[in-house]
Amino acid sequence: MTHADAADAPRPGGDASGEGGGSSPARRRGAEAERPGPGARLVRFLREVVAELRKVVRPTRRELLTYTSVVLVFVAVVMLYVSGLDYVFGRAVLWVFGGG
Repeated sequence: MTHADAADAPRPGGDASGEGGGSSPARRRGAEAERPGPGARLVRFLREVVAELRKVVRPTRRELLTYTSVVLVFVAVVMLYVSGLDYVFGRAVLWVFGGG
């Protein structure tokens, strides 16, 4: 397909005449007129939030304790790793610059 062919090809959403779907000024004005006001949008947002919150599955007590334990162990391991690196690099810096 050449550049000229691409310019003449119908756009997605358009009809067979090759006109684009949502770019006409009249169509844009109609969409703006149909747009709900801020109050309606807020109500819709809140309804969607409540609908999503109803989908949430709360963990059982056992799952919660398991997840908490895994997180605490992981944090402790990472803390020891970073502390070890800090100690090693601190000693190396003191050795290089003659502080200890």
